[in-house]
Order: sequence, then structure tokens, then C-alpha cells
Amino acid sequence: MVEVSRHEPGSFSWAELATTDPAAAKAFYSALFGWKAVDSPMGPGPEDVYTRLQLGGKDVAALYPMMKDQREQGVPPNWMCYVTVENADASASKARELGGKLLAEPFDVATYGRMAIIQDPENAVLAVWQPRDLAGIGRINEPGALCWCELATREPDRAARFYTQLFGWGLKSSPGYTELTRGGTPIGGLFTMTQEMSGIPPYWTIYFQVTDCDASLQKAKSSGGRPLFGPKDVEGVGRFAAIQDPQGASFSIIQLK
Repeated sequence: MVEVSRHEPGSFSWAELATTDPAAAKAFYSALFGWKAVDSPMGPGPEDVYTRLQLGGKDVAALYPMMKDQREQGVPPNWMCYVTVENADASASKARELGGKLLAEPFDVATYGRMAIIQDPENAVLAVWQPRDLAGIGRINEPGALCWCELATREPDRAARFYTQLFGWGLKSSPGYTELTRGGTPIGGLFTMTQEMSGIPPYWTIYFQVTDCDASLQKAKSSGGRPLFGPKDVEGVGRFAAIQDPQGASFSIIQLK
């Protein structure tokens, strides 16, 4: 069990699902990862519920029903990565200076923290989180928990410049892949999108750790999930697969060596 009570600036610290069917999503992910859903009201309506997803009593992710404006804009169900920062306003301003856009200007989330949603120069989206009462996920890098975030990009050099300047990340490059590091520790990665991905916009994806990739993929399929890629072995790393949940949100699972 890997419990955390604080996330240093530049760390991936929250995983959040916007979904069209919260009840179905809770059932799917609870069956897949053993998560327990804890609901909290976030508005006046009965459908205005924010759900924290827990493992061993600690938050590992969250989900909420997609907002009306998101549906009207044709935004598909999606997982979003959060990065902890010291100051959400300063990070949002810096992202704009570096060529990014703000899909949501900095705003307070009750007393939990302050956040902004950033779109990088290639339109990939992630959020920044300035913690107050909520540090972020309470378990990480173990089965059923977040262990990696990855950017698919068509301009890796441009993306690397943007994110290293925004978050202070380091880079460790190898043929076909670049690891993103914080304090010398790998926390994520980026890769160049292939020609077969020409119809897909650049995006961030979330990896959850599992003990058995093939068994977890089969469990996802039996619950209505759709395999998108893999399983595939990565030498020296492990075995992974990409999955689309029944509502259409994509994520990855990985069995680490």
C-alpha cells in the first residue's frame, strides 16, 4: 500500500472522470478496480453529485456527470489528469504566455483548493490544482491506483518545451518515447502520434496499475468496456492495454514488472 498525504508541485495528483452515466461508470470501475464510491452533493439538483472513488478508504480518483455546456459542445466522456502547483493563477498565466489557452480560468473549489483547466498549444487538456483542504489522491503507484500520465502529441519538441517551462519537469528521451521526470523520478511520458492516429487530436491519458493486465482487460470487456490497444509488452517496464469504458472515456491499465 502506497499512501500519500502531500503532492509536491509538478506531481500528478488527481484523476477525474467526466461521464454521461455516473451510475454505470461507478459500477464499471468498481468491478474493475475494487473502488468504493462516495457521493457528495455539488449543486441543488439530485443529479448534481460529485463522487470520490476510494481504495482502502483513500481517494484514488473521482467522477461527475458531464455539464450541460460540455454535452452541447460535443465533448466526449473523458478522464483528466491534474498537476499540483503552488499557485493556480500564476500557472494559468504562465500557460497562456507559453502559447496555451485556458478552458477554465482559475476558480475556487469550495475550501478544497483552486484550479484551472489548461489547453496546450496542440489542444491537449489537463488541469492544475493548488491544494488547500484537499491534497489530492491518497494512494498512488499500486494496483487500483494512478501510476502514470501520458501525452500523445504530434509535436514532441514543442510539447516538451511547453511542459518543462510550465511545471519544471525534466526529460529522459529514448527512441520513440520521452519520460517526464520530477526531481529525477519518472512520473509520466510523451510520444509522437503515429500516422494511424491521424484522425485523433493530441490528448493526455491516465494509467491505472493492475496485477494482471490480461485478466483486467477481460474483466473490463465482460463489463462492457472495449479494448483499444494491446495487451502489449514493453521491455523492462511491463504489460499494458488501452480501454474505452462503456460511456466512451478512454484510459490505460499497466502491469508493472
